[in-house]
Amino acid sequence: METTIFYIIIGILVFDYALERLLDGLNASRMGQAIPKELEGLYDQQKYEKQQLYQQTNTRFTLISSTFSLLVVLVFLLVEGFAHLHSFAVGASGNPIVQALVFFGVLMFAQDILGIPFELYKTFVIEERFGFNKITGKLFVADKVKGWLLLIVLGGGALFMITWFYYRTTDMFWIYAWLMVGGITLFLTMFYSNLIVPLFNKQTELADGELKTAIEDFAATVDFSVKDIFVLDGSKRSSKANAYFSGLGGKKRIVLFDTLINDLTTDEVVAVLAHEIGHYKKKHTLQGMVISIAQMGVLFYLLSLFLGQAVFSQALGVDAAVFHVGLVAFGILYSPVSLLTGLLMNAWSRKNEYQADDFATNNFSGKALGDALKKLSLNHLSNLTPHPAYVFFYYSHPSLHQRLVAMNLSANGSGPNEYSGNK
Repeated sequence: METTIFYIIIGILVFDYALERLLDGLNASRMGQAIPKELEGLYDQQKYEKQQLYQQTNTRFTLISSTFSLLVVLVFLLVEGFAHLHSFAVGASGNPIVQALVFFGVLMFAQDILGIPFELYKTFVIEERFGFNKITGKLFVADKVKGWLLLIVLGGGALFMITWFYYRTTDMFWIYAWLMVGGITLFLTMFYSNLIVPLFNKQTELADGELKTAIEDFAATVDFSVKDIFVLDGSKRSSKANAYFSGLGGKKRIVLFDTLINDLTTDEVVAVLAHEIGHYKKKHTLQGMVISIAQMGVLFYLLSLFLGQAVFSQALGVDAAVFHVGLVAFGILYSPVSLLTGLLMNAWSRKNEYQADDFATNNFSGKALGDALKKLSLNHLSNLTPHPAYVFFYYSHPSLHQRLVAMNLSANGSGPNEYSGNK
């Protein structure tokens, strides 16, 4: 039985890789196609050729890096690497909780080290070549060290507690683990921008002036309380722009990248924020958190049924049921389910994006939002003709063309449509 499970694990890994390469190939096949009329003139010929080259370069890079990753994992499985790593952890400590920490600590650190050359090439060669990279070598190293420390504190702490729950309660551990991880999720949703972001970026309150006044005036028209509007120094890492909304209730915070403010007009920035406020008004953030926590509950329950079965650890070369080895096997075997839930969540997210666009169009300006999206797409060298299958599998946002069409329908009062979410 364990041999069958081993080959199923191999099959899942190869299938995931093949599916990703198929989707990349389909997406690449759309390159050079006629640009939709709503997007005509967005790129001049020189800029469009640059965008096409950027897409080709990233596709080739993904092929190389993903092929390398698959080969490393397959070789590790074939030489029973997880069993050898378990033996190392056992040699390091007789405590099963410490063994789990050592096992995953070595595994994740080794994985990150192997990925650093690809990360360096992506950042300092590809992104640099196309004018996006602003990060220095010193900042890259600092970010990496901070990321490791954060993983040790938060990830290691969560793993310690989950493992402790398992060895203390066994069958009931999933309830305690679910409550703990749910609590962490809620906490990070509330305080991510206050506690985590400052470790990597400087946030300053938006200064008084035209933009702040425009934001406050719009917020008042939609009965949205604005207290915390911050500017994040995203330009020290990349020229790409963004904005996001964090927190719930009295802890909500609007964060604008400095690149966004530099790239867009005042009306366009307000339109982007109107979109984000639309998410809040329609309770998308709260709904997403509830769905995420519910999924965690199902995941931990299935894990509780799985971990006690020795056959899954045996499939990875360990004779008896071991928590951390079984967790690896579960993670791989669960990936087809994760793929399906991911597709559903992406479809739900795209619907939410249409609704937030509709809110911004009806309450502020669809033209300003459309112009902002066009500028962001242009500045990011975004693909204007993605393959529908690629969008279906990977996009949490609709394509630029889909969003502009939907906003035009909403602005022209065409009534209910599949994008706006109106009834």
